[in-house]
Amino acid sequence: MATVNKTIPAKKKNKDSLFNRINKWLHLWLGLISGVIVLIVCITGCIWVFNEEITGLLEPETKIEKQDKPVITPSQLSAIAFKLYPEKIPSYAQYQQGRAISLNLRGKKDEGRRGGGTSLKINPYTGEVISKVVHKKGEVDFFRFILNGHRFLWLPYAIGRPIVNYGTMIFVVLLITGLIWWYPKKWNKSTRDKSFKIKWGASFKRVNLDLHNVLGFYSLIFLLFIALTGMVYGIKWYSEGLYWVTSGGDKLGDFQRLESDSLAVGKFYTPQKAMDLAWQKVIRRHPKSQGFYYNFPDTSKAKATINITVYPNTGQFYNNQGYTFDQHTLKEFKREGVYAIAYEEAGFGGKLRKMNYDIHVGSILGFPGKVMAFLASLIGASLPITGFLIWYGRKFKKKDAKKAPVLTEGDNKPAGFKPRAKIPVKVEEVIEQD
Repeated sequence: MATVNKTIPAKKKNKDSLFNRINKWLHLWLGLISGVIVLIVCITGCIWVFNEEITGLLEPETKIEKQDKPVITPSQLSAIAFKLYPEKIPSYAQYQQGRAISLNLRGKKDEGRRGGGTSLKINPYTGEVISKVVHKKGEVDFFRFILNGHRFLWLPYAIGRPIVNYGTMIFVVLLITGLIWWYPKKWNKSTRDKSFKIKWGASFKRVNLDLHNVLGFYSLIFLLFIALTGMVYGIKWYSEGLYWVTSGGDKLGDFQRLESDSLAVGKFYTPQKAMDLAWQKVIRRHPKSQGFYYNFPDTSKAKATINITVYPNTGQFYNNQGYTFDQHTLKEFKREGVYAIAYEEAGFGGKLRKMNYDIHVGSILGFPGKVMAFLASLIGASLPITGFLIWYGRKFKKKDAKKAPVLTEGDNKPAGFKPRAKIPVKVEEVIEQD
């Protein structure tokens, strides 16, 4: 009678070094912890990249051909708004070459981060109101909704913002540990193919593994730039430290709050006159700029100032220049800090800080750069999904079918029986079958 020889396979020795084992452990568990955060931040980020282009396509009526005539002034915008909504005051206006002016109004109840407000689209040459949108308290438009998810996951700001900030920092660690894990021990044709090519004809598990490893490698440098620049906006010690390193030891400095002379109320200019004179001063200095952001002074507050930001290039922000005026005397304040210095005059650290947003969304390289940022963010959103599937498949995969019992020597063996030699199987074939 045949007997069954049950053998317990010997455990494979772990040939990884301690460093590699720690690296893999960090990559696995940090990825599982931060996966949902990375997914949301990357998806909302790749949508936000093209917010201006998508908005332009969805609102063709706001496209206004450039004309050889002056655009309407801030005081005229204020008068148009007063006729429609006398209980509201202008908050800011965005002038953009080839587009309608976007004028935002706020009332007494429209306070806070989600206080609501009214938006008007106005023809910059005729003053015609093209569209009116009134947002109720707590209501936001589509792209503001996307941005809120990107910045604080639609949670209360004080809770969601730190989660996004430090989730982004974890993502940077994941990119570095992933690169270390991806790097082959030996370079040959087989490892090169696995590292740089996706084997589309293989099993789902193999394709999923390739999508995670190969696409992760190709998008690595772009995702690092996006993540590192994103952390500037939320982690104070990182922002200050990065500037200190890149500027050669300079201090970033706190935000400078400038105030008008409250003792000069009504002595020099009316609010409307001051608005237009400040506007004209800036326009004369930058006649060829493609955009202006005009911040109206709150005339009910004597210390409020007039703030104007100039954007020389369409779709780029790194070389913007800001101006602040006293709303009563039109005295021009001298701004201090990295953002006050013109881009051309700034040092390396100052230039890098001014370019931070453009690097973050890819616009520093123009439209092609935005496309690259979009694709990198899309891949970044896929990494938690493909990574989870890899972990799940390895952790909960079905046990291999039991091997057929091996017969030992017995009386029932046929005459002339000879054990068959085992056919060696190449490791590469086993991996490819996965």
